[in-house]
Amino acid sequence: MTETTTRQDWQSNQEVRWCPGCGDYTILASVQNFMADLGVARENTVFVSGIGCSSRFPYYMNTYGMHSIHGRAPAIASGLAVARPDLSVWVVTGDGDALSIGGNHLIHAMRRNVNIKVLLFNNQIYGLTKGQYSPTSEKGKRTKSSPMGSVDTPFNPVSLALGAEASFVARTIDMDRDHTVAMLEAASQHQGSAFIEIYQNCNVFNDKAFEALTGKEERSENRINLEHGKPVTFGPNDEHGVMIFDGTPHIVEVAEVGLASLHVHDAHAESPAAAFALSRLAHGPFGPTPIGVFRDVPRSTYEADLDRQILDAQTSRGPGNLQDLVTSSGSWVVE
Repeated sequence: MTETTTRQDWQSNQEVRWCPGCGDYTILASVQNFMADLGVARENTVFVSGIGCSSRFPYYMNTYGMHSIHGRAPAIASGLAVARPDLSVWVVTGDGDALSIGGNHLIHAMRRNVNIKVLLFNNQIYGLTKGQYSPTSEKGKRTKSSPMGSVDTPFNPVSLALGAEASFVARTIDMDRDHTVAMLEAASQHQGSAFIEIYQNCNVFNDKAFEALTGKEERSENRINLEHGKPVTFGPNDEHGVMIFDGTPHIVEVAEVGLASLHVHDAHAESPAAAFALSRLAHGPFGPTPIGVFRDVPRSTYEADLDRQILDAQTSRGPGNLQDLVTSSGSWVVE
């Protein structure tokens, strides 16, 4: 059954407190509008967050939610999704929260294919703790914690999710509400783990980090919109294209190679190899960068596999006995 709601129904009574101009405001509005259009019940929807600016999100949604601990939101959300598969469970996290202390929790939730939707707000900086470099900050980034420039090689979140066997991976931009909603819609329809990286501007500590993709003049030259079943082209007149050979993506001129030579995007390909290659086109939003759905493949969810295993055990072995389990092989008596 669907429920008719408006964006106002999804707004809590809490004052939204982010820095004026923060990209989080736009993402919040996009999610609230999307939820209203989705027609789901608020009491069947849960938002779980960790620590960071983005992690205030559950306070502002008129749903169930939990502001959890640093990096552990995917673990908490996984337990909830397994125990209550009837709920729609969303994780809101940031590049520091998810990819630093929370890195292991994130990748294991993805590989298990737990039915949770992860929204990773990537502003390439630590915002809540006032401007230190993060796991996605570009090499050479000068911050309070790296005054000489960061020497760390940054994570590529999309590549990381694909490498962790995520069955749905996408990327969008905070300022593009229509595109963000399209990615949310695709993720919500997916059964299993869904990962969306959202480029989010931090106008206080890392302003205009995504200018190449959001600037009025720059965006038409740099946004590569991935569309399933279509050749990968970009540019004001689709004059540029992408070819993949030897596992490596290459930017080419369509007039030189011909449209038929370009890579045709297949988001539903069983192998993630081509999607991974596309994710390596850009290691940050500094030039031509793909956005859209990289991968969307069906796979049995963790919850479904676990339920089948429990049912098989009950059918073949009957009711369990805790004492028998404790004293079974692998135990010993210390005298």
